[in-house]
Amino acid sequence: MSTLAWARASATCLNFNCLLILLPVSRNLVSFLRGTSFCCGGVLRRQLDKSVTFHKTIAYGVAVNATIHIIAHLINIERYHLSQSKQAGELSSKLSGIGKSPNESYLNPIRNYDMLIRGQTPQSLLLHNVTYCKDHYSEWETSGQCPLPQFSGNDPVAWKWVLCPVILYICERIIRLWRFQQEVVITKVVSHSSGVLELHMKKRGFKMEAGQYIFLQCPAISQMEWHPFTLTSAPEDDFFSVHIRSVGDWTEALFSAFGAEEKTFKEPWKLPRLAVDGPFGAAATDAFQYQISVCIAAGIGATPFASILKSIWYKCCNLSTGLRLEKVYFYWICRDPSAFEWFADLLCLLEAQMAEKGKAHFLSYHIFLTGWDESQATHIALHYDEKLDVITGLKQKTFYGRPNWDTEFKHIAENHPSNNIGVFFCGPKSLSQTLRKKCSWYSSADPRGVQFYYNKESF
Repeated sequence: MSTLAWARASATCLNFNCLLILLPVSRNLVSFLRGTSFCCGGVLRRQLDKSVTFHKTIAYGVAVNATIHIIAHLINIERYHLSQSKQAGELSSKLSGIGKSPNESYLNPIRNYDMLIRGQTPQSLLLHNVTYCKDHYSEWETSGQCPLPQFSGNDPVAWKWVLCPVILYICERIIRLWRFQQEVVITKVVSHSSGVLELHMKKRGFKMEAGQYIFLQCPAISQMEWHPFTLTSAPEDDFFSVHIRSVGDWTEALFSAFGAEEKTFKEPWKLPRLAVDGPFGAAATDAFQYQISVCIAAGIGATPFASILKSIWYKCCNLSTGLRLEKVYFYWICRDPSAFEWFADLLCLLEAQMAEKGKAHFLSYHIFLTGWDESQATHIALHYDEKLDVITGLKQKTFYGRPNWDTEFKHIAENHPSNNIGVFFCGPKSLSQTLRKKCSWYSSADPRGVQFYYNKESF
């Protein structure tokens, strides 16, 4: 098989992949599409939530096609050199000389007679009789019936494929630069004992939806690094907030910059400057699109659901606000008991508010503690019979160990036998794969039965 065909086919695939590779990382474009009526369907929105995975897949495609393209051309060059040797024969040697003269057009280095017509101009194909030349190649250049074929290459086209996405990506960078210049006012800084820094901020013209995320930059730490953080405030708040866990060099440097490690917070005018890019749409924003939503978080993955639960509380307080959501199942799996500290107040407030409004059934939350020492176990055992949970202060008791997902999904499916249920997860990949399988397994084969739709946070 011709390696020229492989080279050209892989080049075309490269052009197409290069057209697509920048689109999934154009977050403003993806967020805009998520908010349009064109993508109001759940299927399309879930595909947009996989933009990072799509970007990685395209990158693999670029690598594979680039490898094929390079190898094919290397084989072409080798064939070209072999065709100039004496062992190749008189015809191949003669064909290899075409295109060497200054006034002759370039011929692709596949120089045997059965591929001679590739790349010829239309006028040359009309005049040149390939069959005759094959049978009378010894008379080449002397026979009037077999004029020398003329070849013409194609104009460069790669730039046409990448022009639009590059312009779009440059617009993305310009928007980020513009947002970088905007002032961000830090109104509150809270350091939680679990190694979590809570920042409250304000910014002119900032509008968000529950479950969205932003990118933060601290120029005092790095001029180039932007890091994604889920918003933990509700759209109804007059500020927006993030909870940042101290994991890694950048977050540790941020803790030091705000004086959180020494518990000596600086005056507001002495705090380091922050730049905010966003907000951007995420999978969790679709929690309000279902009548039944199952929110599952692992560790700090509870942050997007903090925003959703706050927004639910506001909507329940404001009876004029239409709320399609009828039931929320919230699961939180955490290893460190102190990690419940910053989230427990919100759950307590929501629990009391739901009971006051007569909607105690609206939120069903299940908290699982997967790590404890002997002293903590003794303390838990001694206070187990108290009305409020010893760890969270909630009426709902904390479970110890990991949840049995078969039992949980079966219970939800039995309670809602004919509903479309949205499952939203933020946490590690291993648990994500398990939940995806459970959603597929417990979805009914009958379209009229219960259907679980899986959504995962991806930054």
